[in-house]
Amino acid sequence: MNRIIYYYQTLVGLKKIINNPNKIYPTHIILSAFHFGVDINNTPYMHLNNNKINNHMYDELWIELKKLSNMDVKIMIMLGGAGGAYNVLFGDFKCYYSKLLTFLQNNKFIVGIDLDVEENTDINNIKMLINKIDNDLGKDFIITMAPIGNALTEDYSGLGGFSYKKLSNTKEGNRLNWFNGQFYYNYDVETYNNVINNGYCQNKIVIGMIYYQFSNNFEKALDEIKKIKQKYNNFGGVFVWEYMQAPSLNGKPENWCVDIYNCIK
Repeated sequence: MNRIIYYYQTLVGLKKIINNPNKIYPTHIILSAFHFGVDINNTPYMHLNNNKINNHMYDELWIELKKLSNMDVKIMIMLGGAGGAYNVLFGDFKCYYSKLLTFLQNNKFIVGIDLDVEENTDINNIKMLINKIDNDLGKDFIITMAPIGNALTEDYSGLGGFSYKKLSNTKEGNRLNWFNGQFYYNYDVETYNNVINNGYCQNKIVIGMIYYQFSNNFEKALDEIKKIKQKYNNFGGVFVWEYMQAPSLNGKPENWCVDIYNCIK
């Protein structure tokens, strides 16, 4: 399955995807980014970007995501990223993990989580987290990670300070459904070859682009994706960071998924 994934952080609304006249939709949307902390009363909480997850400003967001879920778009959340999350999480795991688990159990339309570790983190804590999610949410719940590209092309410690190759050779790494590789600035078939030659399975490697790299030359990205598809028919797919400014042939972000679909169909 060639996945077509939007990360979605700038909450501009998803109606243009829902009402896309092409009736071609992304396979996944990863809502970003979730973090943990304490509020002004020193009460622990989980937040989406800068606001508590129960803030009414998100009411329309949940409605739109549920509608897309009913249209067979798989909805996931991203934990971490540049804003962190893991040091706080593992600093009081029982407290913060319970908040994460309750949120996911109360929102059944969310079917997966992307662990974007961009702070120095003990690999054993990551393995523990994967095991907990697996045990509590089941084998069908999607668990992915988002390493930078050279953490996959070679055995370089990623932004989390641990080896993804080492992790992938454990039972916890095997449980991961796929890697959302941040192939920013090295977005080509040669880089993808290097990842596969480093021992990763093609269907577990999604090649990710950042929007501004292809704002004016999206055709170049499509050419490289076509080359990857020709060589690795079952490759893991494509993601873009992020929806609001996703490049496309006609300049409309909602058409990025259409262009990618037509490229790899």
